Amino acid sequence: MAPSISPTASFVIPLHYQAVPSAVKGIDVYAPVEVSEETPEFVTYKCPNCGANTRFDISAGGVACEHCGFQTKSKAVKVGLGAAVFEFTLESLNQSEKGWGVDRQEFDCQSCGAVISTEAQAISNTCPFCGSQSVHIHSASGESLRPGYIIPFKIKNDILAQNTRQWLGKGWFHPDQLVRHVGIERFKGIYLPFWTFNTDIRSQWKAEVGYDRQESYYNSSTHSNETRTRTDWRWETGQNQISIENLAVPGTARLSRNILDRIQPFNFSELMTYSADFLAGWNALSYDISLQTAWEDGKKKMREKAKSACNSQIHGDHTRNFSMNADFSDESWRYMLLPVYLATYRYENKVFQVMVNGQTGQVAGQKPVAWWKVWTAIGAILSPGLFLLLIGIPLLLLGGLGLIPISIGGILFVIGLVIGGFIYKSAVDSEAS
Repeated sequence: MAPSISPTASFVIPLHYQAVPSAVKGIDVYAPVEVSEETPEFVTYKCPNCGANTRFDISAGGVACEHCGFQTKSKAVKVGLGAAVFEFTLESLNQSEKGWGVDRQEFDCQSCGAVISTEAQAISNTCPFCGSQSVHIHSASGESLRPGYIIPFKIKNDILAQNTRQWLGKGWFHPDQLVRHVGIERFKGIYLPFWTFNTDIRSQWKAEVGYDRQESYYNSSTHSNETRTRTDWRWETGQNQISIENLAVPGTARLSRNILDRIQPFNFSELMTYSADFLAGWNALSYDISLQTAWEDGKKKMREKAKSACNSQIHGDHTRNFSMNADFSDESWRYMLLPVYLATYRYENKVFQVMVNGQTGQVAGQKPVAWWKVWTAIGAILSPGLFLLLIGIPLLLLGGLGLIPISIGGILFVIGLVIGGFIYKSAVDSEAS
């Protein structure tokens, strides 16, 4: 559409502007052309046979009614790794659809602050993040970007229960009754927001690289020829190019990043185009970490990958003063929903969180620690070294015979400290992931 010319002057009316009534005689006023936005037709999930609420069924691969057995396949298309990506441009963001594409409501957890999307018919809920029932329900906002892709839930309840019980039973320093304490009925399936990034990285590095060599010398104190290690240092440079594909960054800060990392990876070859059908009967979480923030977070991980690739080119024995410049190109992103089962449970007045990958069944989370087992194990590991030290010190004072037990005891005690520190850290991480 070409700009139009004002009939009263040579002034060119800007594109997408139109003349509007003026309050001042002789003054022309122009305003943007009003564009009527069509309100999207929301999908409701009522069974056409019996009128009951329906739900996306894992087995059926579509929306199904639990009352009369009605089923309908989703119109979503499996695209896998061929899913379209978007450039980092304002235009691509403006063209992205908003909202869920279906009439849903959100509830705000008054305890942890999570905002979760649920079906419009839901009248009560429990927060899957902290277990609180203190929630405020309101209509879902349509301001956030609409997901472009989704991986549907695949793990059924029987596999979910089996994998979780196996995970709960692992680890000798946890309470013996833990498996019986946690109920599988506490799990809730929720689609979590993820950003994925693709990019090419071209890196240039510079470092001082040390090469060890053996040299012979005469030791005047021992009157003998001996060898020693010398390191020759020299500056080296190089360049490397890698491609990063499907680097996943969570779009929410509501969950432990450590636990989320441990239930990955997801199989992106099973990506489907987003359809509101997948949300029928399931909860979903909108992103609270923006695209730009997630990109900056992802860049840190990408730089580490680039640094590792550069280090692999260094063949010396030592490296110091390493520096690297990384140039990113062909950056692109996707916004998707990925399936995760969440559970929170209490044990001795502490709240613990468990996650299960809804596609692969991988389990990770927090587990309470039976600290008496940990301290008993650490004590048993330290005891041999400590015992030899206690024996060796008196013998050393009596005539020098304790040097051997003291030496052995010292070595065993140091080894015990290292092993004990590892056990202690593992126990702390298990509770605080």
